[in-house]
Amino acid sequence: MIGPEAIASSLIVGVLLGGMFSLTAVGLSLVLGVLRLVNLAHGEFLVVGAYAGFYLLSVAGIDPLLGLPVIAAGLALAAAPLYRYLIAPLAGRGAEAPMMTMFGVLIVLQNLFLLVFHADTRSIETSYSTAALSLGTVSVGRIYVIGFVISVTAVALIHLLVTRTEFGRDLRASSEDPTAAAIVGVNVRRVHMLTFALGAACAGAGGTLSGLAFSFTPSSGASYLLNSFAVVVLGGLGSVLGTLVAGITIGVVQSLGGVLLGDGYRDAVALVLFLVVLTVRPPGLLAGRR
Repeated sequence: MIGPEAIASSLIVGVLLGGMFSLTAVGLSLVLGVLRLVNLAHGEFLVVGAYAGFYLLSVAGIDPLLGLPVIAAGLALAAAPLYRYLIAPLAGRGAEAPMMTMFGVLIVLQNLFLLVFHADTRSIETSYSTAALSLGTVSVGRIYVIGFVISVTAVALIHLLVTRTEFGRDLRASSEDPTAAAIVGVNVRRVHMLTFALGAACAGAGGTLSGLAFSFTPSSGASYLLNSFAVVVLGGLGSVLGTLVAGITIGVVQSLGGVLLGDGYRDAVALVLFLVVLTVRPPGLLAGRR
């Protein structure tokens, strides 16, 4: 018999994990919403962030949380030329060409991970990644609370960037009508490149937080990608706040599914919700809200 404390713990953990899911998915949401690009390598970007945090700690002795800005900036700097030389030349050739290009990037990164890191399972172990925090009668992992605070803060800052800055205005214009935006002076290609870089930065930071909370392997990118797709579809393409709400919803559904049905059904429950929303409301529950 599942007691109320187990349900309460599951709800709290689900909310905290959901906040972390929102950061890992917001980059994919922006790239899909603005560039109309299905970035199949998004999960691999998260894996890069996880390995970056692991080696930052094990080799350089730098706390991964302190290194988050460096990891995010590194992913952004790597993503900008990737967009410029691989994606931008395919503009106007349909959605399939850039999507297959990113599939190629996915394959290259997966094989590179296996070559360099082998198939070993790793985790980023720190004092706070294994410590517990008591919230009344409920005990949760401290890293879940830390990850939630960092993720929600980052998503809130991205929302302000999109809604309150000149870059955000250009981003929204490029998303709505790239041709009209270019006519009124918006450098659409530059906006797209910066958006792609921002998405990679979010993935890198989210990957590090995920690596602190869970173990990972070179093949973890597929599960990261599926989870992010579920969040994006639920929240709506390009909707930052929608991604936050959807991430928390997916986190709660997964956590409750694990408690009520068994841990093996966590992902299955979330994917069922993903399919239902995709069928009933394809644009997403909160589509249109940045």
